[in-house]
Amino acid sequence: MATFPDIPSHPDTPKLTISNPSGDSFPITEAELEALLSIIEKQENVTYSEVELVYVNEDHIKEVNFEYLDRDYVTDIISFRYDEDAGNQSIEGTLFCCAPRIREQSEEAGASVKSEFCRIFIHGLLHLAGYDDQSESDKDAMTQRENHYLNQAGIE
Repeated sequence: MATFPDIPSHPDTPKLTISNPSGDSFPITEAELEALLSIIEKQENVTYSEVELVYVNEDHIKEVNFEYLDRDYVTDIISFRYDEDAGNQSIEGTLFCCAPRIREQSEEAGASVKSEFCRIFIHGLLHLAGYDDQSESDKDAMTQRENHYLNQAGIE
């Protein structure tokens, strides 16, 4: 498995940066994402020092998935954590989100597009905080946390 490069650290870098090379629109504001991040920090007792949120298309997410995880398929999100702080007090990472896949999932789940985009962002933040979803019980625990944070933020 390849090692993903470190994000350069700058003291004046915002906590959350968003880029959208996919060109796809997404139905959530930066302020709403920052509010979700803040809620999770407080309730999970973690600190995100730098989170990069990157919306990509299906080809790009598939390339990242194959290159770094040796998986050859489209997925909704891939999370990379860069820091080595075992105490979760200075988390740095990148969340690659596939906007077209998230839209498809919202239809499949009968959820609003906004809700699904928020759920995937929360999911990625939980991964950065140490949650895993390799087993069914882990998946269930993460889904419960996602639902909790969606409710906390008043997102339906």
